[in-house]
Amino acid sequence: MTGTPPPAAPPPAWEDLVTAALLGTDRRTPPGAPPGRTAPAALLDAAAAETVRRRAGLRPGRAAPRPEPAPEDPRPALPAAAVRRLGLLLADRPGSGGSGRRGTAPDLMELLPQWLAAANSRGFAAPAEALPALLDAARGRTDLRPAALEFAGPRALWLARLNPDWRFALRATPGGGAVLPGPEETDRINQLWQEGLFAERVALLAAVRSRDPDAARELLATTWPTERAEDRLMFLDSLRTGLGPRDEPLLEQALADRSRNVRATAAELLSALPGSALAARMAVRAGACVAVDHTQDTPTLVVEAPHECDAAMERDGVVPKAPSGRGERSWWFGQLVEAAPLASWQARLGGRTPQEIVALPVADDWLSELHAAWCRAAVRQRDADWSRALLGVPSAPEAGGPGAVSLAERAKLLGTLPAGERAEWVAGFIAAHGLSEAFQLLGVCAVPWAPPLGRSVVDALNIARDAGSYPWSFSGVMGLAERCLDPAEAGRLDALLAIPDEPEDASPGAGGYWAEAFQRLGTTLRLRAVMSEELGAS
Repeated sequence: MTGTPPPAAPPPAWEDLVTAALLGTDRRTPPGAPPGRTAPAALLDAAAAETVRRRAGLRPGRAAPRPEPAPEDPRPALPAAAVRRLGLLLADRPGSGGSGRRGTAPDLMELLPQWLAAANSRGFAAPAEALPALLDAARGRTDLRPAALEFAGPRALWLARLNPDWRFALRATPGGGAVLPGPEETDRINQLWQEGLFAERVALLAAVRSRDPDAARELLATTWPTERAEDRLMFLDSLRTGLGPRDEPLLEQALADRSRNVRATAAELLSALPGSALAARMAVRAGACVAVDHTQDTPTLVVEAPHECDAAMERDGVVPKAPSGRGERSWWFGQLVEAAPLASWQARLGGRTPQEIVALPVADDWLSELHAAWCRAAVRQRDADWSRALLGVPSAPEAGGPGAVSLAERAKLLGTLPAGERAEWVAGFIAAHGLSEAFQLLGVCAVPWAPPLGRSVVDALNIARDAGSYPWSFSGVMGLAERCLDPAEAGRLDALLAIPDEPEDASPGAGGYWAEAFQRLGTTLRLRAVMSEELGAS
């Protein structure tokens, strides 16, 4: 009687074969193979057979639904020349050499931010074929992202949902690129505010605030008591846009918030409203600390800092604990002066103008503390008159002005002045003090630089060349000049291209390096002019 053949042994599991390969056939015999010298060959045969079996038995995956078509971009198309220029800018990559010498060729990647700003100002749409390279560039440089995503438009968000490498575009766009309801869609606005994700609600509040500050504040008030502390802080920060007297009741309510950060932000915003009740309270407190002493030959300001930080002060945003190394009384005093309306000092100090107040001597080494607080107040309240008084004339010794305590403070004060006046002040600073401390100040000037400022920068660079130093000592200013100097100044650089005779104490070869740097600057300016023409500039 013929017996039933035994069932075939099941094929070895792939995991068992991998384990045998990792441990070695001397330690682990492959499944179904005899031990010994033939084990390695048996392992390879089994792995080959299992590979074929796995492939043959692979079940096809379910067909995924096709993605929705990319949204249309209604903006006008780029001119053909500008499309070619964009391709060149995106194809450029920073050099990998270790030398600090840059040569005479323009740095195209540094021109890309300017090109994007110009294209956005003219309302052009990005060509579809350039979007992947544009998103790759923005992925590697966070400073490019706002302008690049604005230029790329809705199709960039469509692509970002399909490629994990570009997900930053969704994070960088408030609400993840969701289409926000229009001003007439009140039901959708209320529904999104009540039910939306946090990012969507932030985007919605910002959009409503930009077009109707009162409506945004009323929307926020409907859910204010039930919001989380960290969310209240973000929502409150949106009130900076269009901040006005009607925001005061909500901000006063926020002064009693259980979150210290929310209270501090509310106090800061109220102090930026000179007519607010908090500003009036701070004016009384700060005014009680400062008086004019007429008993001396010259009227002198005397300061009596507060001796305690009471509960009312703390409620109005005064932080009681001083930073390490800072005296408590001076810390409290600075916060009071910073939050007091600047207009209150003229009434408090005998009707003097800001210039006259700032010029008064201050007793007992309180000058730097008092003036630094006035600087912060002038920046917060956007008071140009006080900024001028604190800046002083740019030709003053060390250009410190009577009240600015640092270059950073001066840069902030300059930001409150009109663009033309700002450029004129910085030009005077450079003419008097050179470029060594001008970098921060140049960064707050409008682009392109006004002609007087541009001339002062070129003249100061020429003076530095004649002094025999190397150009990379001024690489920061030179880089700013490439981006900010008016292209019309390119002609003035032609006279600086010759290699001058080097004085005996000059750095070896400095003249040649300067000629190279000026040639690169001139080439960059001319390229910027061509780029502007390609975009259809008038």
